[in-house]
Amino acid sequence: QVQLVESGGGLVQPGESLTLSCVTSGFTFSSYVMAWYRQAPGKERELVATITTTSDNSNYADSVKGRFAIGRDNAKNTMYLQMNSLKSEDAAVYYCNRRYGPWPWGQGTQVTVSS
Repeated sequence: QVQLVESGGGLVQPGESLTLSCVTSGFTFSSYVMAWYRQAPGKERELVATITTTSDNSNYADSVKGRFAIGRDNAKNTMYLQMNSLKSEDAAVYYCNRRYGPWPWGQGTQVTVSS
């Protein structure tokens, strides 16, 4: 069974940093372009960042370019999201998943950014 377990969320103040982790199992992690998504209350889930299978390329939403960095460790079936200079607008539940044809969603990890 596919499992996507996000962690690392928490409460931070604007301008601070946070690193999220996603431990996966139940599929061949190294075969897929992966992504981080986020969803704020009352809003649609949005794509935040993507990373290719070998980490040779990544893509970011305009809203996070220059502040976030996506990474992956295929040996550990794990991916990461380094979030710097956090803003109130970044507050959301963050999810990891495949970029193309997502698996069922995990529980996500809550990122709260105080004003």
